[in-house]
Amino acid sequence: MSPEQRKKITILMINMFIAIASFGIIVPILPAYLVSINQGGTAAGLMIAIFAGAQLLFSPLGGKWADVYGPRKVIIIGLSLLTVSMLMFYATDSIWILYASRIIGGIGDAFLVPGIFTYVAGITTPSQRAKGTGLVTASMSLGLVIGPGIGGFLADFDLKLPFLVSAFVTFTAVLFSFVMLKEIAPTEESTKQAEEFAKDESMLEQIGRSVKMPYFIPLIITFVMSFGLVAYESVIGMYLTTEYGSTSKDIAMMITATGLISVIVQMFIVDRLVRRFGEVPVLIAFLGLAAFGFVLSLVAGSYATFFGVSLVIFLAMAILRPVLNILISKMAQGEVGFAMGMNTSYMSLGNVLGPLSAGLLFDFNINYPFILGLGLLILTLSIAIAWRSSRAAKALAVLHYEEMKEAVQ
Repeated sequence: MSPEQRKKITILMINMFIAIASFGIIVPILPAYLVSINQGGTAAGLMIAIFAGAQLLFSPLGGKWADVYGPRKVIIIGLSLLTVSMLMFYATDSIWILYASRIIGGIGDAFLVPGIFTYVAGITTPSQRAKGTGLVTASMSLGLVIGPGIGGFLADFDLKLPFLVSAFVTFTAVLFSFVMLKEIAPTEESTKQAEEFAKDESMLEQIGRSVKMPYFIPLIITFVMSFGLVAYESVIGMYLTTEYGSTSKDIAMMITATGLISVIVQMFIVDRLVRRFGEVPVLIAFLGLAAFGFVLSLVAGSYATFFGVSLVIFLAMAILRPVLNILISKMAQGEVGFAMGMNTSYMSLGNVLGPLSAGLLFDFNINYPFILGLGLLILTLSIAIAWRSSRAAKALAVLHYEEMKEAVQ
């Protein structure tokens, strides 16, 4: 990368670290907070599902605007909405207002995520995209390492203080983006594609059009994988509290450790794995590892064992998510904003159904969400293996070979 590219990536990384750290602050205290207002697994699932539902509905718009107006504006809008969401969460204990705040937060994320990856795609070449995506994703993971530790510490003073601090930190990211993040002009091709394809299209029409795209199967993989993984993530705090009597600090320690693993992997390993083996083989290998982790989680008999198993699962997740982003952005060809908007939409659909299903199942039996996640990961792995022999996957393998040959020369 050139010095100018590194500067832009660094600014984006700092910005994303601030934004995601603000979210990480509230993660470890959310289970205890829900218990304090007499809510259980269903409410925990709804908190995530409502957020993801709003994200699903507005992600196509976020992707379109990123292509047409530029990703900087979209990122600032997203961060501003996340700030409002956290302020609402701090201001009330009404479950219905809390749900409304999650809608606003989901809309904010629907703008933020496509904006991030459209920006990365706009300042990197295809051969640099794995590194750029890995670095930005690592900054997010670092935010999830630092944030929970701060949240666990703040909860000792007041259970709602983390929400106020989260709003302040996210507002800081808004100001930082406004001052430091410079807009990248949409290319003539991306603007033309976005105006032609996304004009007057509803979300359902855009999802219908995505069926014809060469990256449709990776979108399906994103959906099914998100369904299974988020079913696990959405109830892990409630599970630890119920099964092992874990405190907010215990949950913060686990999230911090798994986040640290994610940072290391995304900064130093994702790019090397993709360059060495290609996106599809890496995808299949780590889907298998995640499924193995789910099997182990069903037989974990202590907090320490479950902690270790979680490291395996989050290690796989840390690789799978950026690899899918890289794969889809490479296959998009001229409409990366639309593709990343669709990627967020399919992920959000899984993020809606996963927590809803997991929350309801948790209230019947605390192990059922993990069984659901295992079944869906096995399905995802089967789809990925079958798709490996398709024309689109083979074309991607050829592109990877040419990139590696060019890099050697």
